[in-house]
Parts: sequence; C-alpha cells; structure tokens
Amino acid sequence: MQYPLQLTFKFWAFSPQISIADAQGNLLFYVKQKLFKLKEAITVFADAERTRPLYYIKADRIIDFSARYDFTNENGIPIGAVKRQGLKSLWRARYDVFDGESVNFTIQEKNPWVKIADALFQEIPGIGMLSGFVFNPAYLVLRADSSVVMRLEKIPSFFSRQFTIKALDTLNPKEEEQVLLSLMMMLLLEKNRG
Repeated sequence: MQYPLQLTFKFWAFSPQISIADAQGNLLFYVKQKLFKLKEAITVFADAERTRPLYYIKADRIIDFSARYDFTNENGIPIGAVKRQGLKSLWRARYDVFDGESVNFTIQEKNPWVKIADALFQEIPGIGMLSGFVFNPAYLVLRADSSVVMRLEKIPSFFSRQFTIKALDTLNPKEEEQVLLSLMMMLLLEKNRG
C-alpha cells in the first residue's frame, strides 16, 4: 500500500460510512456500519457500491464495552481481532490487536486531554463549532516493545471527519491487515469521543 492513507467518514449519512484511499487516491476499503444491531457485524468492501466484500468483522457478544471484534477474510479464514482494554480505555483509548490469542500490537490515544478540551470547546456558543480545526486526536499503534509502527491522526476540518494513517515501520501483509482493520473498528467505536 502507498502511504499515507486517507480515511474519510461520509458526512451526510444516516449510518457511519468510511472510505480509505491510498496516497494516489485509489479506493482500498469501504465500510458502511449498520445501525441498531445488537451484535456488531461489519463488512469491509473493495468498492463504494459494496459488491466485492474483502473482510468481515464480527463482535463476540451483544453490546458490550469490551467486546472482541474478530476479523475474517472473504473466505472465512481468521485474520485477527481487536478488543478495547476495558476500564483502562475510559481515560485514554486503548485497544489490543490480536493474532489468534496473542496480542501483537496495542493502539493507544496519544493525548487524552484532546477529547476533554474538544468537549469543553464545543460548549462555547458560536465558536464551539470550530473545534474540528483546533482539537485533533492522534492514535499510535505500538508493538510489544513500545516501538511505534503506525500513526493515525485527525486532519483539521470543518464538516467532514478525515484522518491520515502513516506507516512508521515495516509490517508484513498479515500484520498490516490486522492493524488497518483494527484502526477502522476503533474509529467506529470512538467516533463520539472527539
């Protein structure tokens, strides 16, 4: 993949929709989350028309703060999983990325104060709607030895929610799939936190 990747939430949509494009603008993934599902099941497509499924993401339980989301490819072969670190994620968002039962990576919010400042800034009449330009969260993907392999950060914008994903270290294709699917799922879960 050609980094940096651009991840964009569709602004005028009833249900959350994400598209991910490479540095050349080629669409890599398209996700449309279904609303009102008790047990999360998301399909990641290769096209915006949603005709070519690439991956499936399924929760292991019904509506739970620390559910595990398992990834499979279009043939049903397991790729990995992501799971929020429970109560540790209340202050600073933290997710574990699994390969089978072992944790390969951790995704962690770089600065938890950003979401606090964003929430306070939004309450200021008139200028609160400009918070998307001022406060932009960033997330780091770390190996077990704490080395950073990827960075996801929000791009300052007024209407749309755009993020950029930068590769900071080399990953094998399976690790790259695990990390990118985990970042997509994390953003869907964290979309209301800044």
